[in-house]
Amino acid sequence: FKGYNNSAKMIMTCLYFKFRYALSYRDIEELCQIRGLNIDHSNIQRWVERFAPLLDKRFRSRKHNVNSSWRMDETYIKVKGRWCYLYRAVDKYGLTIDFCLRAKRDAIAAKAFFRNAIKQHGKPVKVNVDKSGANKCALESINKNYPKEQQIEIRQNKYLNNMVEQDHRFIKRRTKPALGYKSFNGAKQTITGIEITHMIKKGQLKSNNNHNININKSIFNDFMSLVA
Repeated sequence: FKGYNNSAKMIMTCLYFKFRYALSYRDIEELCQIRGLNIDHSNIQRWVERFAPLLDKRFRSRKHNVNSSWRMDETYIKVKGRWCYLYRAVDKYGLTIDFCLRAKRDAIAAKAFFRNAIKQHGKPVKVNVDKSGANKCALESINKNYPKEQQIEIRQNKYLNNMVEQDHRFIKRRTKPALGYKSFNGAKQTITGIEITHMIKKGQLKSNNNHNININKSIFNDFMSLVA
């Protein structure tokens, strides 16, 4: 946070407001004014794009492992008047595995998503996807890298994907005030922050000494610990 006129705590507080609640940048500017702080909404927007990738890196280094049974699905996010696709996956307990915003919905995008998720968490035993041929095709392509007995089991059971579809709802609530993002990077970094706070709420963040976060701590304090 060197080189910024505002303190790290103030910047992180503004970021937390944006990621945790369904607030616009002007809403957060008004909240700051109530506290006697003169922070322009455009500065908060720049902080999101600047610091979300750094927070994501910190979070991933302290993220708990997930179960080897995955459920993957996509939802829609409007960017510059066009629909983009947010790929997301949770394990069978509802813990977030990974997320990725893509301009297109195809096998290339799905394969990139799975590769990143596997890099972070290792190869799953089974993955449930929707009836989309692109997602199945992506997994089949990845399976070619493994002997048959080590290949990922591919399922296409609509009932099993109810969990990840329900988990999409929090993203829809948080992104609603934006009424569609004006840039792809702005959408990507905002969603990154939203996903981070949602995973913290689920208890997916380890403490700095690799033990579970104290359940008595608040989501805000856990979020602030990413820059401690």
